[in-house]
Amino acid sequence: MGFSRWLRENSQHYLLMGAHEQLARTRPGTRAPRPPHGPVELFWLRVFAPVYRALPWPLRHRILRAMPGSHRRPWATPPRPSGPAV
Repeated sequence: MGFSRWLRENSQHYLLMGAHEQLARTRPGTRAPRPPHGPVELFWLRVFAPVYRALPWPLRHRILRAMPGSHRRPWATPPRPSGPAV
């Protein structure tokens, strides 16, 4: 697994867990995820996720565009219609 894929998968996973924690704090009756274990999970959940959420969208977008990965691919242009539709 390449670094960019590892980074993407970890960031997605821990951002989701952070959102789950936030949801559990704000919505009574929602079950909270398990607490983080170890320094790696603490970093992702207590440092990375809050900092990422606090960044304004234009800065986040600029960072995402600078990262390698499939998100940099542009949308494919739709095929040109040829001939009658019916």
